[in-house]
Amino acid sequence: MICITGDIHGDLKRFKDKNIRKLKKNDILIVCGDFGFLWDGTKAEKQILKKIGKKRFYTLFVEGCHDNYDLISEYPVEEFCGGKVHAVSGKLMHLIRGNVYDFQGKKVFCFGGGQTKDLDIRVNAGKWWSDELAGNEEINKALKVIDENGRQFDYIITHEPPASIKDFLEFETNQISFMHNFFDAVKNDCTFKQWFFGKVHKNKVIPPKYSCLFDSVVKISTSNE
Repeated sequence: MICITGDIHGDLKRFKDKNIRKLKKNDILIVCGDFGFLWDGTKAEKQILKKIGKKRFYTLFVEGCHDNYDLISEYPVEEFCGGKVHAVSGKLMHLIRGNVYDFQGKKVFCFGGGQTKDLDIRVNAGKWWSDELAGNEEINKALKVIDENGRQFDYIITHEPPASIKDFLEFETNQISFMHNFFDAVKNDCTFKQWFFGKVHKNKVIPPKYSCLFDSVVKISTSNE
């Protein structure tokens, strides 16, 4: 089983969701950015990461606007389900942007990163990273990976939505970056069943195949079921 949810922001209570509690050994939970449990690097935080990594299922996340990129980059890079991850603790892993994974027979393209709304506040607090927005090199590598996979995926996981989808969300429509435009190119050039993203703190389906997630948990069917 695979479940997908939106921004958790370091809230352990989110793991009490009925769908997440149904996850069995080696099932998968994917978080669409703003995981939030890698933020301060404190001893208490590391204990929480260890606790999450000991769960019976895998917890996987793409990065968002409220994740500490420096801390994430310190973890070792490993191979997992056909792609590269940062191995945080046990079954807790960060999905490195631009990778394609085979999750229980489903081909999933993942590309984290986000555009910060409260930029001045975050910069002054020392909690902003330029890596939040993908660079040209990362995007070019991702385009190569997309071509190598025939531009066909079962699912796409991001934190930010494509630029053209922002119009349906009434959220920061004036903040469009080259990363949003890259997602528009992926949207137009690739075949996929569903695109899941977080960021907006809404649970909303944008037909025909875009799902904005916050605290809802969506189950997707796999070849294991």
